[in-house]
Amino acid sequence: MWIHVSVPAMAKIHDIEQQIEKRLSEEKGTIYKVAPHRVALLYPSPYRIGMSSLGFQSLYRALNETDSVVCERAFLPDDTDAFRATRKPLFTYESKSYISEFDVIGVSLSYELEVLGLIETMELAGIPCRASDRVGRNLPLILIGGPITFANPLPIAPFADVMILGEADELIHIVCSMWFTAKDRKSFYENVATLPGVYVPHIHGETLVPIAQSRDDLLPAYSVITTPNTELSNMHLVENARGCHRGCTFCVMRRTTNGGMRTFEPTKILSTIPDHATRVGLVGAATMDHPKIKEIVRSIVDSGREIGLSSLRADRLDDEFVALLAKGGARTLTVASDGASERMRKLAKKHIKEKHLIKAAHLVADHGLKQLKLYMVFGYPDESEDDIREMIDFVGELSTICKVALGMSPLVAKKRTPLDGSPFENKKSLEKKIRLVHQGLGKGVDIRSTSIRWAWVEYQISQGGWDMADVAEDVYANGGGFAAWKRAIKKYKKTVLKTVRPIDERIRPGALMRDFDIGDLLN
Repeated sequence: MWIHVSVPAMAKIHDIEQQIEKRLSEEKGTIYKVAPHRVALLYPSPYRIGMSSLGFQSLYRALNETDSVVCERAFLPDDTDAFRATRKPLFTYESKSYISEFDVIGVSLSYELEVLGLIETMELAGIPCRASDRVGRNLPLILIGGPITFANPLPIAPFADVMILGEADELIHIVCSMWFTAKDRKSFYENVATLPGVYVPHIHGETLVPIAQSRDDLLPAYSVITTPNTELSNMHLVENARGCHRGCTFCVMRRTTNGGMRTFEPTKILSTIPDHATRVGLVGAATMDHPKIKEIVRSIVDSGREIGLSSLRADRLDDEFVALLAKGGARTLTVASDGASERMRKLAKKHIKEKHLIKAAHLVADHGLKQLKLYMVFGYPDESEDDIREMIDFVGELSTICKVALGMSPLVAKKRTPLDGSPFENKKSLEKKIRLVHQGLGKGVDIRSTSIRWAWVEYQISQGGWDMADVAEDVYANGGGFAAWKRAIKKYKKTVLKTVRPIDERIRPGALMRDFDIGDLLN
């Protein structure tokens, strides 16, 4: 591919490539290899965010463990205007190859608002974003997966050739192998569409297939690269369990979504940690519910490493555990009440009581930690100002025990949850509740609230269907701001909310393999 580049553009290319080289030089665990088949793993957000994703890192490692495959990484550029000015197509970090030249572009999407990043990265790569606009062209397979598929992937579906719904640890090898050996696209789509957990939009339409679940012998997922240039600086990530056994009504990762919680033995978790790792992050929907969590944390801390957990349960905290966290470098204790009042927590089936949160505050004080961070979802159906006032009084009580930071997020009802279809509370009502909290708690509590406007956009996407792809393209063409979202949603979104197939039709371990042997694919 010959591209004429001006002198100013060449300078910008040099600056961008220098930044990438600096990042690569500071990574440990980067994989460089040559193989017959090439997969570009694309994260539609900047490097700093993408490299903090355990799923993204785990798939990068796993694909590169296959002798016949090389997997390289690409991200949404930090400064897309500067990158666009270079007139150079989007390229990978490892070999600086254009992603449009790879066999497969695997896209990992974590949440709804990353759809604009997907559109922009495809545009920067010179690839039509819509699958229908790629028909008849010799382009890579666009394979989309990620956490968003556990809820509602329909708004993203028109951009995908194929989607993996749910856990991709096993299926990504199978789909890629079928693609590499396919005689033509038509036969590939017809064959891959028969695999449980694989959704081919132009074949299945807006009816989703069941969510896939990987075999436990392919787990746990763990990262291969540590770098200081991420949200989780120099941290090795590993899951100590997959899924969750709890039934919180607002949560996509509840027990009915993933078949419950599957835990891994401490020795298997600890064996993933490289010698150079100085920090370890345990990742999962319910990390503290592992029956041997103290043994795992103690082993990591006693090795001289810092420790971090993606989720803490206030009802599982005790003096011994918090002492381990403090020894492992913790300066704050972060827990969630996920309900403004006892009544709302019962609605959420959170099972966290005031006594648990009071105990957490005392543990912060007893161990000399900086503060207690408390996260709370508000805007549930039937929530009243009385519920908010109960929360104000209680958080005020907590702040007399230790320093408290309060995070507030409006409820965004998701598909595949009991609260699916619940309306998004009126903006003025939500704003009034936030004002009440500020007035009631004054300067004694650090209060942070998620943007109501952007939570509303997330809600509209999460409750939509293919129509939201029209919305996203319109928004992207008009600058990506909130006003553009509001206009496009009014213009394109259908009034009837889409439904998806019940999650109880999920796939059980071992149901995917048919004629495939994952051991053969990895060797």
